[in-house]
Amino acid sequence: MSDQMNKSKINPKDILFEPLRFRNLTVKNRLMRSNISGRIDNYNGSGSEARICWEEKFARGGAGVLISSHVPINVRGRILPNYAMIDTDERIPFWRELGKRIHQYDCKYILQISHSGRQQDMGGIENQGKIALSSTSKSDSFHGFRCKAMSRKEIREVIKQFAQAARRVKAAGLDGIELHSANGYLFTQFLSSAINDRKDEYGGNLKNRARFLLEVVAAVRKEVGNNFHLQAKISAVDYSNDLFFWEKKGTTLEESIQVCKWLEQSGVDALHISTGNSFGHPKNPGGDFPMYEAANNYGVMLPSGIHTSRNMHFFRNPWLQPLFKFLWSRNKPQPIEGFILPHAKAIKKQVHIPVICTGGFQTASVIRKAIEDGSCDAVSMARTLLANPDLPNMFKRGNNKAPKPCTYCNKCLINVLQHPLGCYDVSRFNGDEKKMMKEVMAFYDEAEKRSFK
Repeated sequence: MSDQMNKSKINPKDILFEPLRFRNLTVKNRLMRSNISGRIDNYNGSGSEARICWEEKFARGGAGVLISSHVPINVRGRILPNYAMIDTDERIPFWRELGKRIHQYDCKYILQISHSGRQQDMGGIENQGKIALSSTSKSDSFHGFRCKAMSRKEIREVIKQFAQAARRVKAAGLDGIELHSANGYLFTQFLSSAINDRKDEYGGNLKNRARFLLEVVAAVRKEVGNNFHLQAKISAVDYSNDLFFWEKKGTTLEESIQVCKWLEQSGVDALHISTGNSFGHPKNPGGDFPMYEAANNYGVMLPSGIHTSRNMHFFRNPWLQPLFKFLWSRNKPQPIEGFILPHAKAIKKQVHIPVICTGGFQTASVIRKAIEDGSCDAVSMARTLLANPDLPNMFKRGNNKAPKPCTYCNKCLINVLQHPLGCYDVSRFNGDEKKMMKEVMAFYDEAEKRSFK
């Protein structure tokens, strides 16, 4: 498609570029970079210049908000090594500097604080010999991550750690906090009826399953006050049997609507809607399963779970690959772009705070329609901005879509286990692997130049 054909009529009052006003925060447009990151920080949890350069490219690209990706509140809840953490006050100066650099582009920075629970891809040397904490002692069906049900004392400790992490976010001068209560991490492990098998006040009925999240919201509000932006990311539907049909279905949309109402009543300023009770998941991220990349990168996870060797056998065996691809793709969303919108719309009808929707967005007309018809107030983009970091600026220039859009191949998300996060779809670079690698490594090169100034 030529650039001219890809143009849409520029509207000076385009809803995509109208400010979005939350209770305590105003952002310049309705286009957000969703939580996505890679192993680009230091092993000890300190941040790096490479991370700042990586984040800056999205701010330059025109996004109104950058949402960081699962920043651990403690090392026990770290999903992968080489992610910057927010577990001590010594981390504050790094996040303050990152925020200053992002603010130069009239872009806001929301820090997503998280705990992996049992969904710990690689615990790293610090967690060697330790069993991950969760709502349950039951390992997941896909990777077989070992875990143990948290005691009441451990729950109270983690609540305090979330509150202290929130205090540090505010002290760093960042613009808000997101609680990562979606996609299979610790909050989801409590919320999900397919995962949570507790018999105490944190399990059973929906109110009990939501108790942990709501107690964290209360603790965070007590620490940062009522005038600091706080949002929650939530999976509207579990789809926990999408891969293995014998699993329980898990949390329904109706249950999530109720949780969202409770979150609003508890002082949450916005809701970020996703799907699926694990990551990866056939519906999150929607798209292909890159078998070649899995065969070459999944090996680093072999010590992490009791089913990882089985999975590697499927990824590497040409006779078994079609079976796995069938299981993964049989419930693949079609189309991928905007497939979560019906859930976001159902939630938005029941709350009075802004709703953000994620899910493969990369077409201006699709996003515009979603906001105008009341499905959401803004969208968040991850893989599609990884492919085209300046996509918001393209929209502003009148383009309806990037000349080379994201193909939803998901090679980026498998490579991140070992390699720098970037677009690894060589077809987008006309088969030129050197050109692809130059783009993948660009933020490292920029960081190196800065370090020697």
